[in-house]
Amino acid sequence: MKSAGRPPRLSLETIIAAADRILAAEGPEKLSMRRLANELGSAPMAVYYHVRDKDELLLRVLEAHARSIPRPELPEDPRERLVTTAVLLYELLSERAWIVEVLTADDLFAPTALWFVENLIGAAVECGCTPEQAVDVYRTLWYYIVGNLLIRVNSGRRRAQAGKAIYRDQAIADLAPGAYPHIAAVADRWAELSTRDSHREGLAAIVDGMVPRGR
Repeated sequence: MKSAGRPPRLSLETIIAAADRILAAEGPEKLSMRRLANELGSAPMAVYYHVRDKDELLLRVLEAHARSIPRPELPEDPRERLVTTAVLLYELLSERAWIVEVLTADDLFAPTALWFVENLIGAAVECGCTPEQAVDVYRTLWYYIVGNLLIRVNSGRRRAQAGKAIYRDQAIADLAPGAYPHIAAVADRWAELSTRDSHREGLAAIVDGMVPRGR
């Protein structure tokens, strides 16, 4: 019979996998070293042996995701490459909503994922932007992606919790036609129209508005 003793030493890979599960299921706010230790059936000190604090843990998980993302062939035309890269970034993050919440702090990022930034800035420069303008293009695309996804995540949670039409949708549906005629004209479809997925069109419109044509 095996005698009782210390639990097996945790590996960094096991810690990252458990943290990833918590983040995907419950979000960044629910992740703590104690919560992670409970998930692993271990003591917090065993986790601290591998990672200094929650920020380092988040960085490790971000890097694990960044390394797992395949790098597809991108269009040769720089304008098409700019839009395609932005759409790819949006769609990858939409599958990992917790990452968006972490990245809004704007101080944590996965260095391995910098190829997205490099492609976006490089494509903008090839289109005729100065390096400074190219950074502006990247930042505008990034803010659109993050803002769009945050609203979708929070709105989705709100609707799921409510189990019925949320207050705004109901209030718009009940508007008197003469008060706000343009809103009233689409009021019966407001919930559908305000939640439809138009990220491709939005990202393409940003590129059309900010990036010179003719190159």
